[in-house]
Amino acid sequence: MILSENRSPPFGITRLHETLADRLAIVVLVVVAVIAALTFRDYGLGWDDYTHSEYGDLLVALYRSGFTDTRAFSFVNLYMYGGGFDMVAALLDKVLPFDLFETRRLTGAAVGLVGLAVTWRIGRHLGGPIAGLIALVLLATCPLYYGQMFMNPKDPPFAVALTVLLLGMVRVFAQYPRPNAATVAIFGLGLGLTFGSRIMGGIAGIYAAAAMLLLLVVECRALGWRGAGGRFIRFILILLPGFALAYVVMGLIWPWGVISPLNPIRALEYFAHFFEKPWNELFNGRVISVPDMPRTYVPTLMAVTLPEVLLVLGCAGLIAAVADAVGSQRPLNRRAVLVLVAMAAAFPVLYAVIERPAMYNGLRHFVFVVPPLAALGGMAGAMILSQVARMGRRPAAVAAGVLLGFLVLPAIDMVRLHPYEYTHFNRAYGGVRTAATQFMLDYWGLSFKEATAKLRHLLQERGETAPDGRLWKVAVCGPPRPAEVGLGPEFETDWNPKGADFALTIGAFYCLRLDAPVLFEIVREGVVYARVYDLRKHPVDTLLTLPPP
Repeated sequence: MILSENRSPPFGITRLHETLADRLAIVVLVVVAVIAALTFRDYGLGWDDYTHSEYGDLLVALYRSGFTDTRAFSFVNLYMYGGGFDMVAALLDKVLPFDLFETRRLTGAAVGLVGLAVTWRIGRHLGGPIAGLIALVLLATCPLYYGQMFMNPKDPPFAVALTVLLLGMVRVFAQYPRPNAATVAIFGLGLGLTFGSRIMGGIAGIYAAAAMLLLLVVECRALGWRGAGGRFIRFILILLPGFALAYVVMGLIWPWGVISPLNPIRALEYFAHFFEKPWNELFNGRVISVPDMPRTYVPTLMAVTLPEVLLVLGCAGLIAAVADAVGSQRPLNRRAVLVLVAMAAAFPVLYAVIERPAMYNGLRHFVFVVPPLAALGGMAGAMILSQVARMGRRPAAVAAGVLLGFLVLPAIDMVRLHPYEYTHFNRAYGGVRTAATQFMLDYWGLSFKEATAKLRHLLQERGETAPDGRLWKVAVCGPPRPAEVGLGPEFETDWNPKGADFALTIGAFYCLRLDAPVLFEIVREGVVYARVYDLRKHPVDTLLTLPPP
């Protein structure tokens, strides 16, 4: 069996330490929740926010109309995604005292907290309470996960759903061949949420197949094909209620996926190929079309953006998990669980390297890899502390202090970058200062929220109003909807700078540095995230370094 509450603590680590670790984990969750509650309004809108909010309203209308209002089934391409997050946010918007996009930010924070709690439990299953605590802190201080969870309506909800499924599968294989009712329920819920969020969640089947193959091969040697096959059949029968629950959950949050049995297959075929008009992005100092990104795209970005402590402990945990799974002296159930979690952390990266799909927007499509990597990192951290504890209390205290110091560093970086945590590059690489000319930073355009608020305040402070009773015209290089929402009804926006009073640009390679007075800049760590220009006496012909699409 895997490590659990009933195991004996490692030498030098007492039950008291483990109880304290569980209590500290709860404190960490509470602290993150409080910080999120105090700061969720700081996060701006991204390119997809407005469209996703419309999709949520259409899904609510679908259910409210008794499935007669089917506009959600043909809304851009979002009907091929599950809309659970968008639908919940739309419903909460009707009862919470915030505006729509603040509600969406708060909903994202709540979903992210669920992912933190589930990762804690996975880490705890792998290596006990101390491993769970370390896993939780590794994920909570990961800027990619924390920053994306507030404002990305697609990838963090999918990552959390897949993490819930991973917890269910960890418990399923730990209790093989007779998982209990609670485990089957968690498995079914996670499976439904995963497929209901994105059909690509089928990748979890590969993780499970690898773990199941190990179990069957070893049991066939010990029990013969008949004995091993009988246990496997009983196992599947026990899981059937979980599969039924999964289908119901999937249907609730992705109704298009169940109105026709072939729709999930249609969605899979759609997403198996790049489905948009290609564009260029900056990667490693080169402007590259997104279908042509090199095989090194994901490994490179993981190496330069993830916190060093997460990378080191996560890789150490991955190696330890593979070594333990191969070692026949380990209990079979534990070996299967280690294979499962190792596959969850490593296989998507290997797939991206081998298959080389279209890749863009940094690591946002790979957020779901971070929770299992953090869980493995928690296991490795607990193993290291356990070994050091054998040397005595003083070395153990020093090791714990060093680990805490490394965990604090990315948290400091997150404070400095707030609310643009998702743009983080680690210190080993040189931070966002080094990355600014090499990679995309604020590709979501979140800095428009701060920039538009500052422009409105500046004009009010100066007592300026638009001439001739017209609206202020702002030329925008970046996501237009966030600019429009942030500026409000006294402004009109356009990508064409002809006749514009001001220009609002994000600090991306495709936005031209204009020959016009700069009213102000949005800056983090010496890097410009957005600029606002005064064009009233300095007209310009274009905002773009590239021709408009």
